[in-house]
Amino acid sequence: MPTFHDIVGYAAGFLATAAFVPQVAKTFKERSARDISLGMYVLFCAGVGLWLVYGLLIASWPVIISNFVTLVLSGAVLVMKLRHG
Repeated sequence: MPTFHDIVGYAAGFLATAAFVPQVAKTFKERSARDISLGMYVLFCAGVGLWLVYGLLIASWPVIISNFVTLVLSGAVLVMKLRHG
């Protein structure tokens, strides 16, 4: 059974991850990433990747799940930035 701490972690992870959905949708729809900072997304993806590793090291499912999904979404924006710059 999830603890209160886990529930807070899942809620925080969901909200932080969901924030990327509009950017991914807009970038995909418009096929343009001109106004997106390449440096910011490179650093952000690296940071989220390290948070994912940290979650794996401490076996924290809220951290693992939210950072995995965030890495997929922010990685998609990064790929679109590289393709559609």
